[in-house]
Amino acid sequence: MSARQVVIHRPGGYERLTREPLAIPIPKAGEVVVATEAIGVNYADCVIRMGLYASAQEFVGWPITPGFEFAGTVAAVGEGVSDLQQGEKVFGVTLFGGYSTHVAVPRHQLFRLPSRLDAAQAAGFPAVFLTAYFALFELAHPHPGANILVHSAAGGVGSALVQLGRLAGCRVVGVVGSSHKVETARAMGADVVIDKSREDLWKAAEAASPRGYDVVLDANGVATLRQSYAHLASPGKLVIYGFHSMMPRQGGRPNWLKLAWDWLRTPRYNPLTLTNDNTSVLAFNLSYLFEQRGILSEAMQRLLAWLEEGKLTAPPVTRFPLDQVAEAHRAIESGTTVGKLVLVP
Repeated sequence: MSARQVVIHRPGGYERLTREPLAIPIPKAGEVVVATEAIGVNYADCVIRMGLYASAQEFVGWPITPGFEFAGTVAAVGEGVSDLQQGEKVFGVTLFGGYSTHVAVPRHQLFRLPSRLDAAQAAGFPAVFLTAYFALFELAHPHPGANILVHSAAGGVGSALVQLGRLAGCRVVGVVGSSHKVETARAMGADVVIDKSREDLWKAAEAASPRGYDVVLDANGVATLRQSYAHLASPGKLVIYGFHSMMPRQGGRPNWLKLAWDWLRTPRYNPLTLTNDNTSVLAFNLSYLFEQRGILSEAMQRLLAWLEEGKLTAPPVTRFPLDQVAEAHRAIESGTTVGKLVLVP
């Protein structure tokens, strides 16, 4: 099959995800071209499609090919790359451009395929585990025995946070939005799972940790941020890495009135209040960290070592053909999926 890519020429709904021919890239010095076998899908890709992802506009603009992670086979190497050969199995990260049959990336953004993962699992590994790693180990630094609350605990980042929290010696309380996700969160290692479709989230959270939480990890946005902060222990840290509840669950297009209302309702944190409450609010965007070679290298070395030791498990994977990219976006926006979604060229 000929080389192709998914291109978004301007923001909008699923119809903006166009499939177009791709001229196979020629690697520059220090680069590697990979023929992809699987491509990770992240909620951020949907936000890019809607035109609401700031770093996409800052780094690329329109048109843009979304996609942060992939796995496949080395197709060609550029000058100066001597430790990878054509035909080797690899996976890696890219600052956009992943929804393609061929991706060119700097060598430091590639890693050899782990023995415990197939291509689809590997393609869904780096973005969620790097996000979870940065949130916990670069920002929150929880001590053994800490109580941590993980929202969306059966999703990609959520399931990674649950596992890494357990590795850090923490007691992990996971929150899921529907009953079919409970077993996934338990399987990832959550000590307590709150099914907010069947019980009051915050009453259950208080029962699970009456003194509050040392760390709360929240990508929901306005739907939970205020109460996430209110349920911090002293001292406690709220780590924010997304705003999912502000985005549409169906239709693929933002509701601008809802966005404006949610923006107005989003909590603002006063430094005087933070100081008096003895709490911290931390936030980040992984796309701004891909060129931080030291952080990327250290994080992946530790993550892959834990993976090889059997201490980490890849989240469940649901596969979609690349040509069904719109269906993958519909699925991840619906909030009903568990684990990771990947595209298969």
